[in-house]
Amino acid sequence: MSRVRALLLDRWHYTYVGLAGATVFFCLSLTPSLLPRGAVLQGLISGVLTAIGYGLGVLAVWMVGSLTTRTLPAPGRVAWWSLAGVAAAAVVVFLWLGSGWQRDIHRLMGVDPPARPGYVIVLLVAVVVAVALVGLFRLLRKGARALARLLGRWIPARAAAVLAGTVVVVLALGVLNGVVIDGFFAVTDTSFKAANGEDKPDSRQPESALKSGGPGSLVTWASLGREGRAFASGSPDTAALERFSGSPAREPIRAYVGLDGAPTSRERAALAVRELERTGAFTRRVLCVVTTTGSGWIDEQAVDPLEYMYNGDTAIVGMQYSYLPSWLSFLVDKQRAKDAGRDLFNAVYGAWSRLPAQQRPKLLVFGESLGSFGAEPAFSGVDDIRNRVDGMVLVGPPNSNELWGELVADRDPGSTEILPRYGNGDTVRFAIEPGHDLDQPSTAWDGPRVVYLQHPSDPIVWWSPRLLVSRPDWLEEPRGHDVLPAMRWIPFVTFWQVTADMAFATGVPAGHGHSYGTETALAWARVLPPDGWTAERTAALTGVVAKG
Repeated sequence: MSRVRALLLDRWHYTYVGLAGATVFFCLSLTPSLLPRGAVLQGLISGVLTAIGYGLGVLAVWMVGSLTTRTLPAPGRVAWWSLAGVAAAAVVVFLWLGSGWQRDIHRLMGVDPPARPGYVIVLLVAVVVAVALVGLFRLLRKGARALARLLGRWIPARAAAVLAGTVVVVLALGVLNGVVIDGFFAVTDTSFKAANGEDKPDSRQPESALKSGGPGSLVTWASLGREGRAFASGSPDTAALERFSGSPAREPIRAYVGLDGAPTSRERAALAVRELERTGAFTRRVLCVVTTTGSGWIDEQAVDPLEYMYNGDTAIVGMQYSYLPSWLSFLVDKQRAKDAGRDLFNAVYGAWSRLPAQQRPKLLVFGESLGSFGAEPAFSGVDDIRNRVDGMVLVGPPNSNELWGELVADRDPGSTEILPRYGNGDTVRFAIEPGHDLDQPSTAWDGPRVVYLQHPSDPIVWWSPRLLVSRPDWLEEPRGHDVLPAMRWIPFVTFWQVTADMAFATGVPAGHGHSYGTETALAWARVLPPDGWTAERTAALTGVVAKG
């Protein structure tokens, strides 16, 4: 023990209260979150929180010391032995509990649970990460002290300490932002730009003039980008539509403008309208405006249902505003998402509204994830949506969606954050399980219908910086069906847990996390069903969409 103590205390100078804080935060990091995760990822998040716990302990001692003139007592041998014993017992207990919680979450989502013994990896990874982070901050502190001693030759010691600390922090942030972050974005930008020029395995240039990039198109096949080419070539053919409907089908129209199609968002939107006009999209029964995700992706399981429901008498239009994945676009392209959604809808609506009312197609709006974030800014509120569209489906809305946030905050008394009710469901309805929830309340759902799909376990929906210091309503209410009742809000801890969940939000079975599968088909069947549509047709539709 003496040699270990010499190593940990005399050489590394870990403080008593700091280690106590580290132990507490390590144990709390093992409490359940929204999604299942592997031991390595859990070790990383536990390491970060362990370092935070240590830092908070050191900060607490410093603050107490600065408020008193007395020298704080140093812990004795008994205190150290007591801490070691309690910490060891707590770590063992929480590793056991944590592995159990993870197994429960895996089972809750229909995933094979990991073996419990492998969970010891969490402790090993956490120790390495925590030691590295604490060491980094100590290095910065040593640099600040050295600079303070140097400056102290010319200015008062207290001013030198403040100035030195400021300089070190600014330099560290400058290196982080100017070298690490800028370098990361430069590498990823180059990588994803190159990927945007590649084709997905099933992408093929259309031979039909009704698809962007095909004969007579105003945009080139190459300019559509990777996701645009997949969208343009991915619609079901008339044979598949006829097998489903049992009657002659029309070929669906798919219009798309890639990032390289025009220099600005408004120019791309105007070009998209000309593509719609070229293909005769405004003569179809249904016209759907899609705001894409960051990379330009449009979920086939979200748009195919409309083409099956209306036997191909549809037109769907999308526009790319970035080639970065959604999580990266959310950091750097949020305004582009807003501009793209607003510009595309306004351009389409302008052309659509000039048509005689009896000749207009039904106008729909769709957005998934960051696409929902971009779709909302085209409208000032629910009344504006009701006046300008015939239906809207928004899936997995990020917590920063402004309109979504307003609706949830103003929800009807007695309804929950995970399943709000707004305006008694007259226009807007929220759904976890759309086959059931969209029938609630049982009152009439007349006029344009708006649907938000959101899972209780979707970290994209529930992540917010406020999780650092504020308990959200969804963790005060009874937990959703796919969230463990044992999940609790813990300051700092829950924020980092949900942050880690976002990294693998789509890596869970459909119906959980950020994976919505055929649920969008169920939503469309309630938002704008064709005449004579039945529950049996909805069941058949979801079966076809599930098979791809």
